[in-house]
Amino acid sequence: MGGYLIYFAIIILVPLWAQFRVKGSYAKYSKVSSSSHMRGEEVARKILDANGLFHVGIEETRGHLTDHYDPRSKTIRLSSANYHGHSVAAAAIAAHEVGHAIQDQQDYAFLRFRHALVPVANLGSNFSWILIMIGFLAGYSGFVLLGIIFMAAAVVFQLITLPVEFNASNRAMDQVVSLGVIRNDEERETKKVLNAAALTYVAAAAVAVMELLRLILIYTGMQRND
Repeated sequence: MGGYLIYFAIIILVPLWAQFRVKGSYAKYSKVSSSSHMRGEEVARKILDANGLFHVGIEETRGHLTDHYDPRSKTIRLSSANYHGHSVAAAAIAAHEVGHAIQDQQDYAFLRFRHALVPVANLGSNFSWILIMIGFLAGYSGFVLLGIIFMAAAVVFQLITLPVEFNASNRAMDQVVSLGVIRNDEERETKKVLNAAALTYVAAAAVAVMELLRLILIYTGMQRND
């Protein structure tokens, strides 16, 4: 019983800790103006144009930290605070999303693999627990195994997301430094914002792997009891 309590505490607290780090870093550095005083939209446009991505659009979107790159419409969408903001945080996040656009342009292998996994990952996320619960309630280990397979697809998607996000952040740092968006003394602050954001993906992947391993152990136990 104690082991289960520790396990559930970890899978709840780790994501909360990651979110706390992200919100804390963003709140801190969204109040620090960048030396270039460029708005997030201007940062994104500058990096896009410098890399020949004139066709990629930039739009303002609602919400808090809802920034993302849409590969289908070739559009970077920045939340209002980052679209209009001229802080270190706004520059870092805008540059990160442009990093994904550059990945798309260069056919970055992990990004392509992640895109290919989207339908399978969505299916796994939606149906895995239904199959697993049916298997547990009815005592059908085959349903549990099928659910685990579906869940494994979703876990692979999360693991593939890690190199995609870290690579986008590395590209972002290279761009903001080489194009003079930030000064050398601002690199540390920019990295803190990018690293904090990456923690959410690391935490999500770690929790997903732990949950998958737990279910595999339960399944093997069911097999021994059959």
